[in-house]
Amino acid sequence: MKRLKIILLMILCLPLNVLAYSSKIIVGGESIGINIKSDGILIVGFYKVNGSEIKTNPSLKVGDYIKKVNNHEVKTINDLTKSIDDYMVNNEVILTINRSGQEFNSTLTLLKQDEIYKTGLYVKDSITGIGTLTYIDPATHIFGSLGHEILDSNSNTRIEVKTGSIFNSTITGINKSVDGDPGEKKANFNIDKQYGIIKKNTAVGLFGNYTSNLPGKKLMEVASPEEVRIGDAKIITVLEGNKLEEYMINITKINEHNDIKNIYFEITDEKLLNKTGGIVQGMSGSPIIQNNKIIGAVTHVIIDNVKTGYGIFITTMLEEGEK
Repeated sequence: MKRLKIILLMILCLPLNVLAYSSKIIVGGESIGINIKSDGILIVGFYKVNGSEIKTNPSLKVGDYIKKVNNHEVKTINDLTKSIDDYMVNNEVILTINRSGQEFNSTLTLLKQDEIYKTGLYVKDSITGIGTLTYIDPATHIFGSLGHEILDSNSNTRIEVKTGSIFNSTITGINKSVDGDPGEKKANFNIDKQYGIIKKNTAVGLFGNYTSNLPGKKLMEVASPEEVRIGDAKIITVLEGNKLEEYMINITKINEHNDIKNIYFEITDEKLLNKTGGIVQGMSGSPIIQNNKIIGAVTHVIIDNVKTGYGIFITTMLEEGEK
């Protein structure tokens, strides 16, 4: 009896961190527009005013987020401009900065050029782009896309999400990939036709709540990493309009020990190669299917050989989406 009590106690004390994603999910492939408003105003560069560098103390860096001006919260570039006008004293304002999760204050000294005060800062408060929806969990309405994080191209900094949405995107053309120069999908956006709300931008994808009506698709079973095999598979993506199509690939290597580059593959479908030349930007998040199960999503192109690329295990994305 005593032994039974000890075993029972051990079981009850186990951490309850079991994730509850569905074993069958709605598979995506649809092109989506993406808009994220950052949590703070991101510094993406600096410029000289009258030939001089702007002065800050302590020094600011590309990738810093401006959160406040003289202790007044700023959320947009318009907020920043107005607050500087309102609170500048002796050509100075105090900025509250977030750098890698740590906050500190920095004094910014503005310089006058052509009767206008200049900050010397290039800043950004939002980002818009194109990607591919990977899945929707029908039980929770959580969606996942991209399979990798969204970085600001100037600062190489992950965009911290304040608010964001995914919405309708129609593919209008393809700039083909060639070795050394990946191409891209071209698209028109319909922001009014919103599909979901973005909650987080992580190393393994973009996640949020799907708020539109769920697509009337047959659910597909989720494969574990152990089920993924070298050999034939296919991806689902859109290359024209809103038409979903399947294209053949060949999985050449499986790496269970990498966070996001788990599936190495090459495109073998001549129809896809003729249209795109290889993997193109905007294809990230395209579901990878093998043996009638979803096994992962396209994440990266190998620049020196654009017919080849990487994918992430779908279970990694599902686990992150549930956190």
